[in-house]
Amino acid sequence: MDPFAAACSVLGGCACIAVGGLVLAAYRLGLFYQLFHKTETKSPRHGGESVAEVLRAHGVKFLFTLVGGHISPILVACEKVGIRVVDTRHEATAVFAADAVSRLSGTVGVAAVTAGPGLTNTVTAVKNAQMAESPLLLLGGAAGTLLQGRGSLQDIDQMSLFKPLCKFCASIRTVREIVPTLRKALAIAQSGTPGPVFIEFPIDTLYPYHLVSKEFAVKNPPKGLMGKIVSWYLNNHLMNLFAGAWETRDVSPLPVHFPQATEDQIQKCIELVSRAKKPVILLGSQATLPPKPAEDVRKALEDLGIPCFLGGMSRGMLGKDSPIHIRQNRRDALKEADLVLLAGTVCDFRLSYGRVLNRRSTIIAVNRDKTQLLKNSDMFWKPTVAVQGDPGSFLVHLSKGLKGHRCPEEWPQSLKAGDATKENANRAKAEEKTEHHLNPLKVLHCVDELMAEDSIIVADGGDFVGSAAYIMRPRGPLRWLDPGAFGTLGVGGGFALGAKLCRPESEVWIVYGDGSLGYTVAEFDTFTRHKTPVIAVVGNDACWSQISREQVPILGSNVACGLSFTDYHVVADGYGGNGYIVRREDEDQLSDIIQQAQRDAKEGKATLLNVLIGKTNFREGSISV
Repeated sequence: MDPFAAACSVLGGCACIAVGGLVLAAYRLGLFYQLFHKTETKSPRHGGESVAEVLRAHGVKFLFTLVGGHISPILVACEKVGIRVVDTRHEATAVFAADAVSRLSGTVGVAAVTAGPGLTNTVTAVKNAQMAESPLLLLGGAAGTLLQGRGSLQDIDQMSLFKPLCKFCASIRTVREIVPTLRKALAIAQSGTPGPVFIEFPIDTLYPYHLVSKEFAVKNPPKGLMGKIVSWYLNNHLMNLFAGAWETRDVSPLPVHFPQATEDQIQKCIELVSRAKKPVILLGSQATLPPKPAEDVRKALEDLGIPCFLGGMSRGMLGKDSPIHIRQNRRDALKEADLVLLAGTVCDFRLSYGRVLNRRSTIIAVNRDKTQLLKNSDMFWKPTVAVQGDPGSFLVHLSKGLKGHRCPEEWPQSLKAGDATKENANRAKAEEKTEHHLNPLKVLHCVDELMAEDSIIVADGGDFVGSAAYIMRPRGPLRWLDPGAFGTLGVGGGFALGAKLCRPESEVWIVYGDGSLGYTVAEFDTFTRHKTPVIAVVGNDACWSQISREQVPILGSNVACGLSFTDYHVVADGYGGNGYIVRREDEDQLSDIIQQAQRDAKEGKATLLNVLIGKTNFREGSISV
């Protein structure tokens, strides 16, 4: 090649690269966008208003928060459009409350917290929502777009923290991104396997132009060319931040997608169930999720007539005294069953990783999440049919396909007889005198007998709550809240707050261990301020008993397990509620004290029953790890 032509070719290539680089830089600086979309420098509007518009359009009624300057515009704007802003005493409580709202309402629960430590305080609650498969939106403040990574107040790499915990994470870079990013996040939270999503809002994307522009003003810019470049860059960044910010945008919900079983899969399962003589259904929390209403799932189960063991949020699905709801002797029933339907139930530690399933049984597994659907199937069990789909919808289709067919009645009757035997033994154990204080089983039986039919039960604790799971009977679907597979302590205050706001007419009972109460007893202040009168029953045995029961006989020491018989009722009084202490000498008045707590709640007072309880061997051998 001619040397001159070669040189031209090289220079031409360099020129193309340079032009391409300039075009890319212009795009990233928002220069092209600003050619067609103006920045309204006189507008008093702010990004918090865009957040509020989207949340209102998605049916959000409550925003839970602990206030911080980074997020104030969101809180103020939400209040103005009629979204109730509920502030708590800890950020984790705000997320737990949003989690409860998502479970009970079928919509996305929303929490907003400030940057840095505000967000780090939510990590456990967000992880709990992930493992419980709760659709939840966390809004977090952040340092300004140009100050991130430069040592600004409460500035950390928040995105790296939440990416492992959330289905979707985004950091807003311009005000115009707020609406489409929120719509996308809300759809993702509910689609497929539901879960938490996180959006980070740098402070300059939330406040109005006239305030942000003051922060961008350079008081003593460098002189010369560098000073001009710096001033131009800052001004351009500011203009791009607000360019097109207030143009009309669609704020309506995007479509939500649910995995569904195929017709062939349903037909195959219909054939398998129709041939079974001793089928069993293990129902998990997923069966309570949209799109199928819980009442439709309940009717499907009753039409099938198959004995059911209920776990997680599905407790109460069949009401208080259903002939097909089996509460006891699950391991024995699974050994005898010829077909097991895992409807949203996972073969994790709760089913001994699948080892409790009979290898000769036909096993139908239905789950929205493929990983959970097949968990440990390479080790201890194998599904005959594995369906990646919504368990509630699957059960409704299965019931319709088996119309007129019912499980042989002698099978659920035999299991129910075993239930009666075990529960009679539990009642007899409840009448035994403990060495000190009250028998916890008697206390729980008494609460169960007296609580209203519309009650919601929130479970937060170890040993006392473990006993409650055997004794207390939720009266209907979506009337039991527990943390789920993560086993998190400290959910009580937030779950009860969210539940009472969703169902203000219902009694909301928190069953606390004295250990777990310590996490959220300060939320009695929240209950008082926000007029959410819940009732807390604290099983106070001055011990982390679920741990002590194993630690002492195995390792010979009670170190770190002992607590005190603290006056928790006084704490409730101090926060504006009503507190009662219940001792052994009050045993004859136990029913009267519980009924007084119910009257207090109806009159608007959050109430705490500090019940001093003794030790029993009721749950001996239960796992704590």
